[in-house]
Amino acid sequence: MAGAAGLVAEVSWKVLERRARTKRSGSVYEPLKSIDLPRPDDETLWAKLDHHYRIVKSTLLRYQSPTTGLFPTKTCGDNPKAKIQDSLYCAAGAWALALAYRRIDDDKGRTHELEHSAIKCMRGILYCYMRQADKVQQFKQDPRPTTCLHSVFSLHTGDEYLSYEEYGHLQINAVSLYLLYLVEMISSGLQIIYNTDEVSFIQNLVFCVERVYRVPDFGIWERGSKYNNGSTELHSSSIGLAKAALEAINGFNLFGNQGCSWSVIFVDLDAHNRNRQTLCSLLPRESRSHNTDAALLPCISYPAFALDDEVLFGQTLDKVVRKLKGKYGFKRFLRDGYRTSLEDPNRRYYRPAEIKLFDGIECEFPIFFLYMMIDGVFRGNPKQVKEYQDLLTPVLHHTTDGYPVVPKYYYVPADFVELEKRKPGSQKRFPSNCGRDGKLFLWGQALYVIAKLLVDELISPKDIDPVQRYVPLQNQRNVSMRFSNQAYFHLGVNEKLGLSGRPDRPIGCLGTSKIYRILGKTVVCYPIIFDLSDFYMSQDVLLLIDDIKNALQFIKQYWKMHGRPLFLVLIREDNIRGSRFNPILDMLAAFKKGMVGGVKVHCDRLQTLISGAVVEQLDFLRICDTEELPEFKSFEELELPKHSKVKRQSSASSAPELEQQPDVTITEWRNQPTHKILQKLNDCNCLASEAILLGILLKREGPSFITKEGTVSDHIERIYRKAGSKKLWSAVRHAASLLSKVVDSLAPSITNVLVQGKQVTLGAFGHEEEVISNPLSPRVIKNIIYYKCNTHDEREAVIQQELVIHIGWIISNNPELFSGMLKIRIGWIIHAMEYELQIRGGDKAAKDLYQLSPSEVKQLLLDVLQPQQSGRCWLNRRKIEGSLNRTPKGFYDRVWQILERTPNGIIVAGKHLPQQPTLSDMTMYEMNFSLLVEDILGNIDEPKYRQIIVELLMVVSVVLERNPELEFQDKVDLDKLVKEAFHEFQKDESRLKEVEKQDDMTSFYNTPPLGKRGTCSYLTKVVMNLLLEEVKPSNDDPCRVS
Repeated sequence: MAGAAGLVAEVSWKVLERRARTKRSGSVYEPLKSIDLPRPDDETLWAKLDHHYRIVKSTLLRYQSPTTGLFPTKTCGDNPKAKIQDSLYCAAGAWALALAYRRIDDDKGRTHELEHSAIKCMRGILYCYMRQADKVQQFKQDPRPTTCLHSVFSLHTGDEYLSYEEYGHLQINAVSLYLLYLVEMISSGLQIIYNTDEVSFIQNLVFCVERVYRVPDFGIWERGSKYNNGSTELHSSSIGLAKAALEAINGFNLFGNQGCSWSVIFVDLDAHNRNRQTLCSLLPRESRSHNTDAALLPCISYPAFALDDEVLFGQTLDKVVRKLKGKYGFKRFLRDGYRTSLEDPNRRYYRPAEIKLFDGIECEFPIFFLYMMIDGVFRGNPKQVKEYQDLLTPVLHHTTDGYPVVPKYYYVPADFVELEKRKPGSQKRFPSNCGRDGKLFLWGQALYVIAKLLVDELISPKDIDPVQRYVPLQNQRNVSMRFSNQAYFHLGVNEKLGLSGRPDRPIGCLGTSKIYRILGKTVVCYPIIFDLSDFYMSQDVLLLIDDIKNALQFIKQYWKMHGRPLFLVLIREDNIRGSRFNPILDMLAAFKKGMVGGVKVHCDRLQTLISGAVVEQLDFLRICDTEELPEFKSFEELELPKHSKVKRQSSASSAPELEQQPDVTITEWRNQPTHKILQKLNDCNCLASEAILLGILLKREGPSFITKEGTVSDHIERIYRKAGSKKLWSAVRHAASLLSKVVDSLAPSITNVLVQGKQVTLGAFGHEEEVISNPLSPRVIKNIIYYKCNTHDEREAVIQQELVIHIGWIISNNPELFSGMLKIRIGWIIHAMEYELQIRGGDKAAKDLYQLSPSEVKQLLLDVLQPQQSGRCWLNRRKIEGSLNRTPKGFYDRVWQILERTPNGIIVAGKHLPQQPTLSDMTMYEMNFSLLVEDILGNIDEPKYRQIIVELLMVVSVVLERNPELEFQDKVDLDKLVKEAFHEFQKDESRLKEVEKQDDMTSFYNTPPLGKRGTCSYLTKVVMNLLLEEVKPSNDDPCRVS
């Protein structure tokens, strides 16, 4: 009894002590800090590790689920849930300490305990994921927020937690972080993956992550766009983590040193490269609505180290630190309402313009001080380490046992919000948790352990980064990516889990530049540009030659592997017929000389080049002897007869057949009876006319209707082939559109444009357009094109596809050609190209755009995108620039400044841009504001008039800038101002040139903007008149005459 009484007394004393230590002093918001006693300098290694071990046991492992191994997001309360990301960092913290314990001989079993705590967590996540294998299969085929893996699970059962409607589970960063830590831990010697089922599942996770560059998600903060309205965005942080995970896991053996060929993971090199390009295009921006974000720190630094470009790293880091760093931590992003005093906890989403309330009172998160400390250790920057260590110390708290606590965030209490807004940084912030109430932020606790172990030199960066994600600037990262061809459809197949192999995706030229050893055979692959495409662009040999040059340039720029790339050129008989022979012969001569399009090349026999090439072993195909193995066709080397000489085919036709003008029109024959159309079709000898007639039959009778030459669809297909061989491009395009042909790589080309921070619109000029702001699947894009583009001309649907392909390539290689163009309106660009042909034609009839070859269309596009020549008249320049939707540098910032001094907003083409909630909901440099301005201008239907409106807005901005005391009192109607400026112009014209006033504004459009009677002088005059009309004299004006 005495012993029991003593125990009760001891427990009571501890309770009393805990209560005493949790009393608050000073402000009611400020918890009492315990004293962190300094440890002696001569402390032994065991004592140091023991100190960290107690921290890990008390603040991390104590909360690990004994069943799943996951860690909770909240350490107290009911319905415990586990987030994948938090659990991963907790596992990493335990693993990091285990690495430190490896340095001593007698660790008393702690290394084993810590390692297996990490393993239990990693396998717990794998267990949760594998129960959702059906979602992995769905996501591979159709990546959407409702087909993804969950990011939150029940802590103790691993069951799904929260539905897709209740929570934004699509967080690519979480899956990528799992793959990254999986590789790091296995590389350090941990055994996490046990059997072939798990290997197959991980391979399928890689398939999902490969296409992150075109999958908008909710991001690391689970809220998607900054407005917290349920919308997803492409996030740099998600793409960066995916890129890092792909680089780390490529060619990695999941069984570690005990593995074999079929436990190796393979990655698509070209998909990885698209992620790399997308990341570099997005940075230093986080997303369309997030100008910058603290989520970029784990992306560009530990643990991902996703950037190889030191300059871009510096720009991104500088922007994060400059805009988000505070006294208590980093803000997640500007106008982040999370857990602020003004956020309504009962609503999941914000109302429009609500984020303005959080401006200046965003919570600050100390965890980012830890990221900066770790970054300083990796980069050998002790000054940075000390700076953030000094910042961290005053914001740390301690548990009742004296262990350090990293608060999740510091907030401004409701009582002090107004004072903080008036003078940012003036008010004291208070922690979300201090540890004494049992509330711990485990992600922060885990990162604290890792940071302290590194700073105290108990582990080195190489210990927690065995795969060397961090590469110093002087050491260029060589990416040894694995990739193949049809063999990869066998990779990752698992019937038990219901998982198919690699999705059917096109192979890029990096993947085809290697040699493969498959089942004892040597296999070489030719690039996709030599594939016999069903789309007519492949029939243009000049475009093929251009594609070859572009592919060589691409390989030269992005080939990072040891060994030389092997580029296989495939020449078919059709390529050297007629006029196509001479261009091909010129290209072969350039290959022989060793220089093609500025790229050095070496031509030789395949047997000779193999010795210096990259050879990839695809032994995973041996995993199942019962499966049917793929067949690989052998190349036959054709030898020329002795003494034969190849000559230029000078006798062959050097030009395509002249395109016949159709002798029928749709308008004329649309309402004719079917038998008359069939009779005309039988008598017709013009392919263009046949295409028109068959198009009418196709819509009226359907594709299976029988004509003299078979079904309608078969007849159109024959016209398509015949017109292609004769290079009758207008007829080819018409037939291709009737057959709903789709070019390869349409979706990646649109993605190339989107990641440059631009939008794409599809649709004919003067008709309704479809705006594409996020990557879409090829099927959806095809539906948009054939629904929106065929209203005006059947051929429009296919020529828009041509332009998408060309623009996707040009913007990746020459983005400066699209400067000032935020919205790429394909129909309007076609209008600009047609107008360019009119200008070139002069008094003669302009060439028909649809009769040009695909290579001529591409060259015309490049010509139109070039800055307009000074020799052109201003009418032509305004028409072209207006059609391209090009704006001057700093244009959208100037519109923001105008809106700040226009309380009632701006009107153009009947559309209103209000001052509020625009200024409250957005920020000046936010891309979404620029897109909103473009949306307003998109209501203008005349390119030349749009350009005048752009000039007017620049004039208004300059006037307001030079007259800071003035502002508009009423709505600014831009159309009215242009009308008044034109009226002033007419008065001068009639006075000086003695001409009558006319409604035609052509002479106004053709007037230079600058000069005594330039358009800007008239626009400035009407703007000043409006401003001065609205200035009301005040009663105390000393100059006022009473």
